[in-house]
Amino acid sequence: LGAIVVGALLERVWRWEIPTAGWGAAVGALLILIACVLFVLAVLEFRRAGTPPEPHKPTTAIVTSGPYRVSRNPIYLAFTLVQLGIALWIGSGWILVLLLPVSVLMNYAVISREERYLDRKFGDEYFRYRRKVRRWI
Repeated sequence: LGAIVVGALLERVWRWEIPTAGWGAAVGALLILIACVLFVLAVLEFRRAGTPPEPHKPTTAIVTSGPYRVSRNPIYLAFTLVQLGIALWIGSGWILVLLLPVSVLMNYAVISREERYLDRKFGDEYFRYRRKVRRWI
């Protein structure tokens, strides 16, 4: 969210339009819709498993159903798709380019930390899941 806000502020100061030739709004809206559905499905799977989706709360189970069959991080994938969708929808080069540092930060700081926690907590169960399912897609 911070990168989207910063990108929007930069757009107001110094417009950096990316050429989307009319297709950007449709593709951007579609990506945002996909992201919302993915987010809701992922949170529902957490609820079904009886474990909180909030990363600051203790995890009680490894979720491997729903979107977690395809991605170990569908919620972070949804966040990424929202930012990409907004960038395309409004044709913002700033929001698009800020997706790179956000993705790197998410991958190496947030997801890596969470994976170390899950590895310590669930051991072999998480190791088997990690071998079957990719981090992103």
